[in-house]
Amino acid sequence: MSNERTRPDPTGPAPARPGDDPDQTLLDLIRDGDEQAYGVLLDRHLERIHALAQRMLGNAADAEEVAQDAFLRAWQQIPNWQPGTAKFSTWLHRVAMNLCHDALRRRRDSRPVEDIQPVSGEPGPEQLARRQDRSGRVQAALATLPERQREALVLSHYQELSQREAAAVLEISEEALESLLARGRRALRAALAEELEDLQGKGDGHRHGI
Repeated sequence: MSNERTRPDPTGPAPARPGDDPDQTLLDLIRDGDEQAYGVLLDRHLERIHALAQRMLGNAADAEEVAQDAFLRAWQQIPNWQPGTAKFSTWLHRVAMNLCHDALRRRRDSRPVEDIQPVSGEPGPEQLARRQDRSGRVQAALATLPERQREALVLSHYQELSQREAAAVLEISEEALESLLARGRRALRAALAEELEDLQGKGDGHRHGI
């Protein structure tokens, strides 16, 4: 797999203004020792961080570990948090993405991409198999993309971050993000089209007794 990297924006991502962060009140309470506030912060962000790791890693156990490690680092960082440096959610996504990088780096040394488990769709009594199949194909196609293209797509489409937020997580300009997204979408469409052709070819082969 290509390990494409985009040059960081030399000006860096725009810092958040102190009043822009919806988590700032919770962060202040946590610094004052309010454990209940930390529980609220966890409830607010855990599901999204777990979803990010699941999309990047394709493995539930690895995603759970990344999410736990990200919030452990958040707990350690909050006492020193400086308002206005970045939105907490942006910083947390960046931490989780870096942890995903570490997990993928370890995996490359011991595990082929084909072993990545597809992300299953939400279970439903009638459409479970279809959703699992579609979700698995998309996850497998995502896994073939260069790392930075996959990151851009996951942050923008699955995490639903704004362009400014996604660019800040990746520490690149919004223009560089747009370029990654355009290339990633083209590559993803091509990968899915190729897989569809393979599936159709196999179906024709079975019908002809191959």
